[in-house]
Amino acid sequence: MDSLIKRSSPASYSEIPDAIAISDVNLTLGSGAARVHILKDISLRIAAAEAIGLIGPSGSGKSTLLMVMAGLERPDSGEVVVNGTSFNALDEDGLARFRGRHVGIVFQSFHLIPTMTALENVAVPLELAGVADASQRAASELEAVGLGARLHHYPTQLSGGEQQRVALARAFAPDPAILVADEPTGNLDEATGQQIVDLLFAKHAERGMTLVLVTHDTALAQRCDRVVRLRSGRIDGAGQ
Repeated sequence: MDSLIKRSSPASYSEIPDAIAISDVNLTLGSGAARVHILKDISLRIAAAEAIGLIGPSGSGKSTLLMVMAGLERPDSGEVVVNGTSFNALDEDGLARFRGRHVGIVFQSFHLIPTMTALENVAVPLELAGVADASQRAASELEAVGLGARLHHYPTQLSGGEQQRVALARAFAPDPAILVADEPTGNLDEATGQQIVDLLFAKHAERGMTLVLVTHDTALAQRCDRVVRLRSGRIDGAGQ
């Protein structure tokens, strides 16, 4: 089976600008004898509004590649261009500001602030970005993910599925052009995970955002427009 599988016609993306363009990226982690070459000569182009499923064995580099796309890891060499901006031209503060405006991130672990309510957790990144109506927008996003009645609950008062909904609302709130999700159902039971996945794809379609989804679930990856397989730090195949 080809390593990069289109679910819709490749021609449907041929004239759409790149949301993400990765060229000849290499990344190593650790030092000395423990140094490991994680990503090896990765080149990948993702069109605006395209949904990509990133799959591969554990240790293949999926999550690291996702972090590179989000500007959370800097490669040793190569270039990452997101929404027309080269990450090579940005310092750490610049990367943080860029993420805040353009990239929503959802992790397997919910990463909610335990001392803040659901509303406050969603409002924080908006407030940091200087959004005037941060609380109103946060409330609207929570209502959109079915948590309108849980605005003032703390994470410990929420189920795992509800906490992940808060994390999704937080990622959606700045209206990012790109959403990256790293095993977003990994800590959830099957039924709850399915609800989260359905919500994720519904928001992707509704808002036209680019979606990059890391998953071990081949069936879930097949819901994307394209499946990209990684193996041993390389894209497993010739197609890009």
